[in-house]
Amino acid sequence: MTSKLMAMLSALILGVSVVGGLAGCNTIEGAGEDLEAAGRAIEDTAEKASN
Repeated sequence: MTSKLMAMLSALILGVSVVGGLAGCNTIEGAGEDLEAAGRAIEDTAEKASN
């Protein structure tokens, strides 16, 4: 491969990695919020069942 092609391929891989990393941050944050909501729901249900 030529050096120009390798540079373009490297830039493409880097760009995809950065975009994927940023999207992953939002996904992890959303998953944390979902788990927190599920925990609250379980806690509320347990409190209602104990009364």
